[in-house]
Amino acid sequence: MWQALVANFGFRLYLNLLILTLLITPNILLAENKEATPTTTGQSGSENTLQWPKNILDWDVSPVDLSFLNQTERPAGKRGFVKTQGDQLVFEDGTVAKFWGTNIAAYTLFETPKDTVKAQAKRLSALGFNLVRLHHHDSSWVDPNIFGSQKLNQTTINQASMDKIDWWIKCLKDEGIYVWLDLHVDRQLKLGDDITAFDEIRKGAPTASLKGYNYVNQSIQKAMREFNAAYLNHTNKYTNIKYVNEPAIAMVLITNENDLTHHYGNALLPNKDVPQHSKIFMSKAKAFATANGLAIDKTSRTWEHGPSKLFLNDLEHQFNVEMISHLRELGLKVPIVTTSIWGDNPLSSLPALTAGDLIDVHAYQSLGALKNNPLSTSNLTHRISAAQIIDKPISVSEWNAEPFPTADRHTLPLYIASQASRQGWDAIMQYAYAQEPLTGQGSPSNWQAYNDPSLLATMPAAALMYRRGDLKAASTTYVLDLGKDALFNQMVSAGNSVFIRTASELGKLVIAMPAVKELPWLQKSPIPINAQVYKDPNISLIKAGSTEVTSEENELKHNWDKGYLSINTPKTQAVTGWIGGEKLILNDVAITAITPNATIAVQSVDNAPINKSRNIMISLAARSVTEVSGQLPFLSEPLEGRLLIKAPKRLKLYAYYSGHRKAEVPVTYENGQYVINLDKITGTYWLLLTQ
Repeated sequence: MWQALVANFGFRLYLNLLILTLLITPNILLAENKEATPTTTGQSGSENTLQWPKNILDWDVSPVDLSFLNQTERPAGKRGFVKTQGDQLVFEDGTVAKFWGTNIAAYTLFETPKDTVKAQAKRLSALGFNLVRLHHHDSSWVDPNIFGSQKLNQTTINQASMDKIDWWIKCLKDEGIYVWLDLHVDRQLKLGDDITAFDEIRKGAPTASLKGYNYVNQSIQKAMREFNAAYLNHTNKYTNIKYVNEPAIAMVLITNENDLTHHYGNALLPNKDVPQHSKIFMSKAKAFATANGLAIDKTSRTWEHGPSKLFLNDLEHQFNVEMISHLRELGLKVPIVTTSIWGDNPLSSLPALTAGDLIDVHAYQSLGALKNNPLSTSNLTHRISAAQIIDKPISVSEWNAEPFPTADRHTLPLYIASQASRQGWDAIMQYAYAQEPLTGQGSPSNWQAYNDPSLLATMPAAALMYRRGDLKAASTTYVLDLGKDALFNQMVSAGNSVFIRTASELGKLVIAMPAVKELPWLQKSPIPINAQVYKDPNISLIKAGSTEVTSEENELKHNWDKGYLSINTPKTQAVTGWIGGEKLILNDVAITAITPNATIAVQSVDNAPINKSRNIMISLAARSVTEVSGQLPFLSEPLEGRLLIKAPKRLKLYAYYSGHRKAEVPVTYENGQYVINLDKITGTYWLLLTQ
């Protein structure tokens, strides 16, 4: 489905450049472009993948059951509407809202049978999710989409398509799962949509993307408002509630991956052969420059930092304010997101997003997140941290590994969940659970976790740790206060700022906004009490030559030299990454792994500390590849090693297998701890030590 890739990650030239850079960077482990998973000299595992177990994951049921996490939330919305309170999301009853979510997109929305939708909602709850983003509802490569199969225009919402969305929302709501609605993802304008200067933006094609042009074209804005009104005023036939009045809808996004400040400002320049749009854009640039005493030529040089970033933020902000005002007039009560930080957006893209109620981020990671040395290289968690503005909640509506099948993708759920816990991130959504019809085992894809043993294996462990609050929040808050000149005149990002990378490794990182006379709507951020404030993005908080960092709370250790993360709390103790050959001692768990790159997570499920728990979930993960490229089955690398767990006597160990089977596994109890030998025979990634 190459169209899906283009639609979801269009214009991402930076990723190709990044991958090219990584290929020649010696301290990052990279996969060869082969069907077999990556290897590194001295760290490779067994390469006879054909002997690995097949299809260890059932696509239609969950290997674990964490649905108890949603038990008190059924139906979603019972606590009232989600709202913002400082840098947190809360429900109307005052309960803090923390969301661990995923995306359901495209054909999954419109072609999954109704009985399967209901079953999958239960599976999502059992996996630990409490938020689902409905995505690619309007994208032209999805046929039919929210507009049905209209050929001449996309102005009328198709009622049969709405019935599918209604049913998903109803089934998710019943399971205590909230919904994130996108208003615009990749809607393609058509000839019959009555768009001014349509011919110049379609450039001979039958359709045209509205991205970028919506900021200056009032007819596009009108079309967007009309869709928003029709969508949000629609009454769900299964709940009898309008979307605008539905408390199970947690948040709404105006437009997906569509910023002027970095990605689409250049599309409006005079040399882009869009004369009517350029005329409006250049007129606005001249007016902004004149009103603020700025050089006109500098103000319109969108590809440079300087006055242009002030102007682009102002123009984007103006659109955001008008769209938000319209949504509030419709009666929308929940938090609104304008668009997202995505790709290589610098910090100068943040100001315009403050018009929304929270800041959203999209972050993707090539192989080696845990191996990336923060003194020199960023990973996806640093990029997310760089978008956290003081007193604004933060969401991550897309995260994933790429390109597929990245061998260490199993490490990301626990890594992201640990950082989300320490940094205070509010809503985390993997992209994606699925975007094909859920009618069987399906196909392997980077955009589908539902049938991927490597990625889904550790997702429940991450959900349990994050939603239960097993990790303490960071003790120290670090503030990057660049001031006006550095924020707008320099390209500052996680990629080139060692302060951003090292501060987010050590504690909580937040970004301060300055007061700017040219942008009267931008408010100066209040500095948190006892925060450590820095103005120089080039200062490192970690000593040169360091190979690891341990959190102040002594619960998290990241060793980038060896490339692993350890989590050590009373209820969750885990290691993930390049752990082969290491002997890792945690409070109640000791791990000796043979498999080079793997995840082992031990967690109490009964809310007691592990050493007192009588219900302990053990999640394992390693590499998964397909036997034939582009086709199932998945072949999953067996995890080999030895696991010691301090826990009460007389517990039994069960392994959970595909085909809805479970079997008791021999285990010994010595000196107050269980001795579990992990070997190739185990053939599963899910164990339960219980009564």
